[in-house]
Amino acid sequence: MNHLKLLNTAFILSIITIIYNVVEGIISVYFGIDDEALSLLGFGSDSFVEVISGIGIAHMVYRMKSSKVEQRDKFERQALRITGTGFYILTFGILAGAVFILIEKNKPETTFPGLIISGISILTMFFLMRYKLSVGKKLKSDAIIADANCTKSCLYLSIVLLASSGLYEIFKIGYIDILGSLGIAWFTFNEGKEAFEKVRKNKLTCCCKKNCDN
Repeated sequence: MNHLKLLNTAFILSIITIIYNVVEGIISVYFGIDDEALSLLGFGSDSFVEVISGIGIAHMVYRMKSSKVEQRDKFERQALRITGTGFYILTFGILAGAVFILIEKNKPETTFPGLIISGISILTMFFLMRYKLSVGKKLKSDAIIADANCTKSCLYLSIVLLASSGLYEIFKIGYIDILGSLGIAWFTFNEGKEAFEKVRKNKLTCCCKKNCDN
């Protein structure tokens, strides 16, 4: 596969990621609100923030078709700022929701939708991560490899939702859903922090999951 075809594949993968996150976000937020499941609501809201990040990535890959990309342009930096702000707002919202639920002693009617959604998400994110990693290595592109590593973060987030949803369905203890939502809040806080670090450094480098680049 030649260089242009690989870039086209990378671009298609970024579009698939955006579309999937939109659909996942809508479904997750709907069932999160309907079943009063904070972990699922937080997970779905995270998907919407990921859409902004995904648009920045798609824009970056599109630029790669015409020239070598070594730094982010103004659009990509702004997308990261919006993404980082969105993650911080989401973190605060999840924490506030957890406090409210503790005070009101509410608990989800069911977390079964979370089991289904997280299972689908794990399979989807694993596929996207592996495919992006393969394309990035063939292109020798640190930016695309780093995007694959960021997709790994979404995979871990899905595992957190799967665990909390499954345990709640077994034990029906409200604190389990709260703990799951706090786990998601931890991820969103770190994702927000990393987004602003990427803006500050403005370099496209390959790295591990914790410090992945966009």
